[in-house]
Amino acid sequence: MVCRSSELFWETMVSFFNVKFHTPYTSVLSGGPMPDMIWFDGATVNYAEHIYYGMQHQAVAMLFATELDTLRTIGVDEMWREVARIGAYFLKHGIRQGDRIAAYLPNIPEATFAFLAAASLGAVWSCCSQDFGVSSVVDRFAQIEPRLFIAADGYLYNGKKHQRTQEINAIIAALPCLKNTLVISYIGTAEDFDDAGITMYNSLEDGPSGPPLFEAVPFNHPLWILYSSGTTGAPKAITHSHGGCLLEHLKYLAFHNDVHEGERFFWFTTTGWMMWNFLQGSMLLGATIILYDGSPGYGGLDRLWKLSEQLDIHHFGTSAPFLVACMKEQIQPGLHYNLKGLRSIGSTGSPLPPEAFQWVYENIHERIWLCSMSGGTDVCTAFVGGVIEKPVIKGEIQARGLGCALYAFDDDRKPVIGSLGEMVITQPMPSMPIYFWNDPGKKKYRASYFEDIPGVWRHGDWVKVTAEGGVMIYGRSDATLNRQGVRIGTAEIYRVLNEIAEIEDGLIVNLELDGGRHYMPLFLKLKAGLRLEPELIRAVVLALKSKCSPRHVPDDIFQVEDIPYTISGKKMEAPVKKILMGMEVEHSLNKDAMRNPESLLFFKLFKVPQGKA
Repeated sequence: MVCRSSELFWETMVSFFNVKFHTPYTSVLSGGPMPDMIWFDGATVNYAEHIYYGMQHQAVAMLFATELDTLRTIGVDEMWREVARIGAYFLKHGIRQGDRIAAYLPNIPEATFAFLAAASLGAVWSCCSQDFGVSSVVDRFAQIEPRLFIAADGYLYNGKKHQRTQEINAIIAALPCLKNTLVISYIGTAEDFDDAGITMYNSLEDGPSGPPLFEAVPFNHPLWILYSSGTTGAPKAITHSHGGCLLEHLKYLAFHNDVHEGERFFWFTTTGWMMWNFLQGSMLLGATIILYDGSPGYGGLDRLWKLSEQLDIHHFGTSAPFLVACMKEQIQPGLHYNLKGLRSIGSTGSPLPPEAFQWVYENIHERIWLCSMSGGTDVCTAFVGGVIEKPVIKGEIQARGLGCALYAFDDDRKPVIGSLGEMVITQPMPSMPIYFWNDPGKKKYRASYFEDIPGVWRHGDWVKVTAEGGVMIYGRSDATLNRQGVRIGTAEIYRVLNEIAEIEDGLIVNLELDGGRHYMPLFLKLKAGLRLEPELIRAVVLALKSKCSPRHVPDDIFQVEDIPYTISGKKMEAPVKKILMGMEVEHSLNKDAMRNPESLLFFKLFKVPQGKA
């Protein structure tokens, strides 16, 4: 049952942000329980149009930097001229509301131009970053049958230009639904493409002059399609709406990130992560976005901190592993760079350990606001995040998001305070998916979030809500370590490992064996040149026993060359557990969706030690 206060809250957001509806709504929220709700029925709106309103008093739309020290400034007028050029190309090829535009692009200004052009016409945007392999891209785009494809000839990473001509040709061949492909010459190899069905970006004609034209679309019209990781099974095509993302991004960026007109907002991301979409949203509030293409560690982990000084960044967004890596390398950005203008540091992707909080305040500056947040592709925002009026407590996220009815449920499906529980959302949010693309009857959608508790969103994380309203995330509930009846979040283990200097990364799983037995191995990636000596094993065991409990101590510890991750930066605990338990996952495991597929070889060859099984 929908709470009336939820409707009142979102209606207040519409009024507060002066959302421009072309036609009025007849109801705030209607339809059945989640996921069958309908937001602002009757209203028409356009996400890109509100970026136009947000930026109309600004001169600079974006600053674009690369790891090769190039820097490009794009004015607001230039941005809309480029949007008009691409929009004219779309119209020339018959694009209409609801048509899909697929892109294979690095984090370059042209990606933003193309997205805004698609959104302004009511077309549906979908993008993969160029570190994805061909099969992963095709697995995603074949589901949505795009009419046009946009690609750059390559991308930059670790000091190298990575050409993507062969991959682009293979993707085009696998998508017979395409009418044309727009190619951007970014690394200077675009001349290698055949002319048939290809349009070169630099050959586009100017679009119409004057203010951009924006198509009014229904509030629940699809804006973009994002994807689940797709490492095991086909990636889910998660579809979000113009109005839902507009309201959520205005709310979150204004109240939980405290973004103001004229500020500079940066998040290190690729186009394949939902934080790229979220980054675009800061323009709704009149912020200049900072784009960066390349490795965050090329030439040293202080590279992005140097960029913060150079570009006078106000809001610096990154992942928790990046901050942990900086901490372990004992980087001191505040000592070497002038970061006094930096107001906030955003962290997401995985839980941020308490010692990383301490490192930020000791090594950036003491007035910084550390905004740890957690959300995901599912809603293209955060469920929990920062509140500027509240104190920052090490290891905690400050609060639940406004308008987000998040609770920790115990085994009896009752909300609990101060103890570990299953993370659930009991009231709808506008940015929840309108549907998964090509999912008749919302069968996959319901199975993903509502199978366990009908009408209640189960997110799949362990969470603790404190008496003061703080939140701690303990990792995926499907990767929970159940030791002698006690549930342990993997994040608890990783927090302790982060304090041990020799350890670069780790992964732990608990295997349920025959006869009610359990086996919990820990796999460690050590810093270069180190070996897993008995002294280090004893140090790990002692740390876990003293800082957590004896139940947190693994049965065995092994050294590995690398820890498996998805391209979007998620540690692959559940797939590794399935492999170690002998499950047949090879046929459904898409290596192109992995950052480092070679890391799985160790686990495929791993045998549970004799006497353990």
